[in-house]
Amino acid sequence: MRAAVLQDIRDIRVLDIPEPRPLADDELIIRVKAVGVCGSDLHSYLEGGTTGPTQVRPFVLGHEFSGVLTPDSARKAGFSADALVAVDPSIPCGHCEWCHRGHTNLCPNVKFLGYAPHNGAMAEFVCVPKSAVHVVPESIDPAGAAILETLGVAIHAMDLARPRLQETVAVLGCGPVGLLLVQLARLAGSGKIIAIDPVEQRTALACDLGADVACRSYAEVADATDGRGVDLVIEATDSSHGFEHAARCARIGGRVVLVGIPENNQYILSGAESRRKGLSIKFSRRMPEVYPRAIALAQSGQVKLAPLATHSFSLDQTPAAFEQQVARRDGIIKAIICP
Repeated sequence: MRAAVLQDIRDIRVLDIPEPRPLADDELIIRVKAVGVCGSDLHSYLEGGTTGPTQVRPFVLGHEFSGVLTPDSARKAGFSADALVAVDPSIPCGHCEWCHRGHTNLCPNVKFLGYAPHNGAMAEFVCVPKSAVHVVPESIDPAGAAILETLGVAIHAMDLARPRLQETVAVLGCGPVGLLLVQLARLAGSGKIIAIDPVEQRTALACDLGADVACRSYAEVADATDGRGVDLVIEATDSSHGFEHAARCARIGGRVVLVGIPENNQYILSGAESRRKGLSIKFSRRMPEVYPRAIALAQSGQVKLAPLATHSFSLDQTPAAFEQQVARRDGIIKAIICP
């Protein structure tokens, strides 16, 4: 089968590799329909991984994906042969202390599809356990079903943030996760929502999706709040300065939830700003079991996924998709690869 293999930093090649084969009774084969290019994929592409610059061991990228089961797998799972499915790429061990506590997103033994050394879904076929498969309704298309993983990340961040009715919220970074956070903040009954991103098209879309104020920089938040700062900041950038900028946006005694993965695995933070404000900080990692809620929000139309899927590419065009997403050219929000 054909697959997009990350060979080295900024080196993706579409190659012929063996088709996956089930190794356990509960494993299913999925013909991939759509794969989203995620920010963590870009970290792997630019740095080798999300833990800072590292040597690449070749593997297949892609963890936001949807597809249909092969006929044999559909029969084995008891699903309709033409049913569209979304897949949770995180496969926790189920045995550790954190899994037993319900924090499956923090499992130290997790197998995560599309992150080295585990192959992902930028390929014609992928093998997954039945427990990771979620059938989606007909109202959600393959691209939207792939973005359900992104929505799950945003839902978990909002669970940690616990927004209160009518409080001011700043979403720092208006990429795919940030745009979903704006929508969730509006659904949660937030007051003024401030969208912050240096790319004007992204903040314009954020306002279309529920934000009240668009800012090109964190420094504009002071004017937007009469110098007070916001009650809650949700940071969703890829910048090493994201933590610092979030702290500067927050009011005294405010809250900050960090969702983004910083470049080179480094935060640049001056201590006085956060310490003197007495900020409450939470770090958000992936998501626990939230797919049913993500599907319900998308099916009901309360959260819009289609505006995020701005560009579509064939599997052979995967290298170009990554370069365009890195450069943020032509208004791209999220590239969707269609194997």
